[in-house]
Formats: sequence, C-alpha cells, structure tokens
Amino acid sequence: MLLQTQKPALRPLTTAHLAQTMTLLELNSFELSQKIEAALSSNPALEYDEVQRCPTCRRRLPPSSVCPICTRPVDVSGEQPVVYVSPREYFHNYQGSRSSVEDSPDTEWVAESETLPVHVLKQIAAELAAEDRPIAAHILTCLDDDGLLRTPLVEIARYHHVLPSRVQKVLQLIQRADPVGVGSASPQEALLVQLQVLSETRPVPPLAFKAIEEGMEMLSRRSYPELGRLLKVSAAEAQEIARFISDNLNPYPGRAHWGESHTTESSPNTYYEPDIVISRLHNTPDSPLVVEVISPYAGRLRVNPLFREALAEAPPDKVSQWQADLEQANLLVKCLQQRDNTLVRLMKRLAVLQRDFILHGDACLNPVTRAQLAQELDVHESTISRAVSGKSVQLPNGRIIPLAKMFDRSLHIRTVVREIIESEKKPLSDTQIRDILRKKGYDVARRTVAKYRSMEGILPARYRQAAVH
Repeated sequence: MLLQTQKPALRPLTTAHLAQTMTLLELNSFELSQKIEAALSSNPALEYDEVQRCPTCRRRLPPSSVCPICTRPVDVSGEQPVVYVSPREYFHNYQGSRSSVEDSPDTEWVAESETLPVHVLKQIAAELAAEDRPIAAHILTCLDDDGLLRTPLVEIARYHHVLPSRVQKVLQLIQRADPVGVGSASPQEALLVQLQVLSETRPVPPLAFKAIEEGMEMLSRRSYPELGRLLKVSAAEAQEIARFISDNLNPYPGRAHWGESHTTESSPNTYYEPDIVISRLHNTPDSPLVVEVISPYAGRLRVNPLFREALAEAPPDKVSQWQADLEQANLLVKCLQQRDNTLVRLMKRLAVLQRDFILHGDACLNPVTRAQLAQELDVHESTISRAVSGKSVQLPNGRIIPLAKMFDRSLHIRTVVREIIESEKKPLSDTQIRDILRKKGYDVARRTVAKYRSMEGILPARYRQAAVH
C-alpha cells in the first residue's frame, strides 16, 4: 500500500530468518508438511525425532496424546480461549454440539475460488441493463493483476459499436463496487475514486484530493515539505494528509482484501482438513473455546546432533556444503517455531474478538480488519495477511470456513439484509431496507444495500415483486 511504513516485528529477525518465517507462515498445514518432507529428504543435517512431543512446550506427550500443560485453561470464566499447537497425527474430526448453529449444507465445506471479475460482476449485475453486460464483462476481463484497466475506453467502445460515454457509465458502476477503484486507468485515478466514495460516508481532509491530483509524485517520495508548499500548509499537516491516504486508500485495488473467499492461485479450492480446529471445553454457554493450531508432525524436527559433530571432521571439499546444510537446518527449525508462535498469538486474539461469530453464526461477526489486529499484536499487516492466507477453520458445529471469513467486514450486515428480505411480506426497496438497517444500528447508504444484496444473489425489489406474482 502507498506510503505504508514497517511496524516493529515480534522481535528482531535477520533478513533470512524473516523471509523464511514469512514463507512458512503463508503455507497451510498440508503445504507445510510437503515443505518439511522435502527438507528432510534433501538436508542431512535435519532430523525427525519420532518421540511424540508437544509442539509448543516440547514435553513428551502422554498416552492421551494431549499436552496436559498447554491445554490447561488459564481463565475458567470462558473469556480467554485455550490455544495450543496440536499434532496432525492426533487430529480427529470434532463434531461438537450443533445446538448453537443450524447444520450447514455440504456447500459450506467447499471454498469457492472466485475471481475478481466474477466478484465485481455479481455486485453490479442487478444495476446493469442486459445490453450493457457484455461491456462490463469486456472491461472486467481486461483488468490486470492490480485491478487496473490499461485498455483505452475508446477501444472498448469501438469493439461494441457504442459511444464511449456508455462505456464510461458502466465503468463508473464497476469502480464503485468492491474493491472500490477497480477498473481505474491508473493508481492515481483509483485513489481519487476511493477518496470520493469514502467522503460520502465520513469526513476526509479537504486537501487530500489536491494532494493526489497534483502531488502524487511527492506522496510517493514522501517529500512532505514540498507537498506542504504545494498545498500551502506546514510539512507536518502535509504528512498527516499523506498518512490518511496511506491508511485508508489503496492505489492497487486488485491487491486489496476483497470478498470473503479471495484466495491466491496457489490456495486449495476445497478444504479436506482444517488448519485450525475450534471446539468448546465444556458444552455450556460460558465454556472457554479450545483452539487447536494443527501441526503436520507429531514428533520433533531438530538438527541432527551427529551431523553437527561430524562437521568438525568433514573433508575440506565438503566443509562449505555441510556448513550450509547445518545453517539451513537451524534456520528451518527456528522459523517453524516462529510460525507456530505467530499463529497461536493470532488465534488467541481472534477467538476472543469473534467468539459470538464462532458460536452463533454469520450475523454475529465482529467487523475486524487485518490492520487493526496487526496493531494490537504489534506486527506488520502483511504478517497477519500471510497468517490468514489459505487457512481454514473448523467451528464447533463442524462447519469448515476460510479463516479470511473472520475478516469479512460486510458479512454481518449482508446476513441481516438477507434476513430482512427473507421475512418481508412484500418486496422492500433498497431505500426501505436501508431505513430498517439504520434502526438496527447499521448506518449504510442505499447504494451499499444494493451492493450487499447483489453479493448475496438477491434480485431488486421490482424483480422480486414479479416473482411473487
């Protein structure tokens, strides 16, 4: 993101350590097991100790296969969850009590891989005239990886034999969908679109528009004194404007966290087994949640002590290679521990923030952002993004969802919109739904209601009226 600064990490890490930890953090448990198997087969300095130990405290596991220390509740009141690393070998499909949430259909067990064009088209479909849908599809299929449109509108208009103004109207619909600014011709235009939409719901610095329109290069260079002279304000005020832009806008909308199931291409489409399992310690309303971060191995990955001793007597032509193997083995072991520690910290906080959602369903989702959680845990936002990427969670009712769903800021409102429409006696307009939402404490615009309704696959009122008749 533009002007984003690096926050302090959990502890000072070398570049190699940090890079390796971030790579491992992004892997789900299945991918991690493949990574470890490959390392074991190629690095003689690495060894797998089959003595079954707790991945967290390294104590030898009892016959029950559960560490009595790491699984002990700290807070019996139920507010603080019990979070620990659980060996994959002992993973069982916890079925739990389904009394708090209705049984989920089979489709809930599959994570749909939704592309950005499909995600946007679903939102604007109801507002598009039938004859404009091919134009929208053309625009969306021309987006680059950043969500920007590099194809001139004149070229698209010529292809469809329509006026450029008609293509422009379709593009404006696209730009205001989620992620806002998608389809813009440049990062600068994307920022301006996002700022305009943001200004409709909250105050924005008046000079922010001028800063983007005329001072884009100064923003990129963080030249605040020069930007201040352009805006006729102090360097400190210019820096505050730049910070607002950095914190709230994204020059590359395609890289934003859009949708509830946005995953990278390498992410699996189906969750056969979860990466995290959440259950209740006891089947009571105030019982603590138990969160198991699944580890792909039950023993202990360590540096082979015999290899370390043999290094002192290594042949001259092997010393360099053996030393490199030893360093790589040490690095992998340390980075795996750092990965586990990061995931445990993340889930400890997330299980508190999303307890109601975990137990009672989508309508109870607490709108939490990755940036907010990164600030609370004192890590960079990219660390949270990597930890969430491609991971799945099994809830106490047995339902498996993407971990990213816990960061879907619109899910709870979309659920309420769906409930309002399902209980309507006659089709309600988006304006009427907006008014009902405001009475319930959700201050959203009519256009936002239309977007959420489209995301849920619900037709506009006039078409629901026709369906009734």
